[in-house]
Amino acid sequence: MTLFKNIFKIILILLLVLVSCSKDDDLVEVNNDDNSDNNSDNSGLDIADWSIETHSNDVDPNYAEVYDDNNLVRRIDLVFDPKDWELMLEDMSGLYGTFGQGGGGPGGGGGGFADENPIFRPAKVFYNGVEWYKVGARFKGNSSLSFSWRNGVWKMSFKLDFDEFEDEFPEIENQRFYGFKQLSLKNNFDDESQLREKVASDIFRESGIPSPRTQFYEVFVDHGSGPVYFGLYTMVEEPDDSLIKSQFSNNDGNLYKPDGNGATFSNGSFNQNHFIKQTNENEADWTDIQSIFSILHSENRNTNPEEWRNNLESVFNVEGFLNYLAVNTVIQNWDTYGRMTHNYYLYGNPDNDYKLTWIPWDNNESLRLGKMGGSLPLNFNGVGNNWPLIRYLYNDPVYRGVYDEYVSSVIVGAFETSHIQSVYSQYSNLIESSVINELEGYTFLETPGDFQAAVSILNNHAQNRSNAVNNYLN
Repeated sequence: MTLFKNIFKIILILLLVLVSCSKDDDLVEVNNDDNSDNNSDNSGLDIADWSIETHSNDVDPNYAEVYDDNNLVRRIDLVFDPKDWELMLEDMSGLYGTFGQGGGGPGGGGGGFADENPIFRPAKVFYNGVEWYKVGARFKGNSSLSFSWRNGVWKMSFKLDFDEFEDEFPEIENQRFYGFKQLSLKNNFDDESQLREKVASDIFRESGIPSPRTQFYEVFVDHGSGPVYFGLYTMVEEPDDSLIKSQFSNNDGNLYKPDGNGATFSNGSFNQNHFIKQTNENEADWTDIQSIFSILHSENRNTNPEEWRNNLESVFNVEGFLNYLAVNTVIQNWDTYGRMTHNYYLYGNPDNDYKLTWIPWDNNESLRLGKMGGSLPLNFNGVGNNWPLIRYLYNDPVYRGVYDEYVSSVIVGAFETSHIQSVYSQYSNLIESSVINELEGYTFLETPGDFQAAVSILNNHAQNRSNAVNNYLN
């Protein structure tokens, strides 16, 4: 009898152990489910502010929240761990030398550009009391970055990528900022009015040319000692993020960011390394670019101009380019095609048989005569065959007529004198306090009066360009 009692006790103990293990397994499963709701994982990153509207990639970009308010200067805060900030500064020293050492002239003068981009480091981003987590942040720019760093100006442009560090922090997988993956905060370099980047982009878009949306932001940076006002910036939409999705039907086409001698389209200069793909990067196919080269320089340009035009228009949005060329030349912008081999994108528009379409970029040097020989004259005197998209098209009587029509249109449209002067007045009143409150070491202004003086120069420029167009057309 005692033997049976002992056996019975053993069986009960085994049953209790099995039940206990079963409950433990249930608890583990519950905990795993909790970890999968994007609020925390093994690293313990707390993302309490995360919401579908603000952080998810399941929503369309919210332009009204991020860009489309011309009556408001917004504020954005970047918070860096001091160690990450130091790593960024050490990297910049390796790329550009000692901070404040001098050199690297503005607007391309003095050169000194680095061959690689500065490093990304994770940062907290705060906007309207909401936090974004482990956001990839780096300094950006060419001449603007070189000049700022070497001249001891902390007001450097930033690029933000909201899921740059998702592999290290799975909680932030596909993190977005109101639907935007990337943001570009430009420092309004070499522009004491701080209006050019925004106004020029608005003019292009109002003229029917694909162009980034923009918005004024006050930027505060905290790298260990509390927030510091880094100055007034212009937020500029990234073409490879949202622009091609919002201003075209989709982003299936090839997007290129040309830079280098090949970007001139001069005869024999094609180099695929000068047409960096921003989409479809894994497809080693540049036939759309090569087709423009081949047709542009074909013999029938002189022997059969009509056939040449038809062939060119089958692969390139010539009408859109002539519209861009007219607007760009009227408002003046030296830091792009015709003087420089950068600051434009090309996109194979799915809505137009994937013909390559011109997208202007980086407009802080616009709305003035400029440097490096200055902006091009309206009749392109002095422009040679090394810039064939200008020289060949302007030499063609049909295309010259189209160009002249666009020149006439912009001066009574988006760049009509009284209209654009009212835009300058509206925006300058909006941003004045943000500009004059910039701190020494965080501004390109020598005195607060430089701001209004620069706005006056813009107003005079608008009238002068109207006169120049009338003289050209008449």
